Amino acid sequence: QVQLAESGGGLVQPGGSLRLACAANGTAFDYYAMAWFRQAPGKEREGVSCISSTDDYTYYTDFVKGRFTISRDNAKNTVYLQMNSLKPEDTAVYYCVAGLYCNWYATEYDYWGQGTQVTVSS
Repeated sequence: QVQLAESGGGLVQPGGSLRLACAANGTAFDYYAMAWFRQAPGKEREGVSCISSTDDYTYYTDFVKGRFTISRDNAKNTVYLQMNSLKPEDTAVYYCVAGLYCNWYATEYDYWGQGTQVTVSS
């Protein structure tokens, strides 16, 4: 069992930056691939980025590639999402998730955090 808790969301102006963190409680954090999904009002949940359990591979969807960076610290049981050059369309609730492997299917992830709101607005 893994419990996930996100932090770091907030209100930022377009072009600004935020760093999300997700702390995991439970055993075998380094066993799981960790990902970030997001859901904007009226839209379906979508994958944003994923990092493999061993930190060897990272994945990004096209709309964040070059702007967001995912990383993990297995010693601290924490995964991060550095978000730069934020746009209004990045506004959403961001969720930290844990699963067996990286993919873009929300149903494939076993554990979800409560989410943190990111609002990009002037």
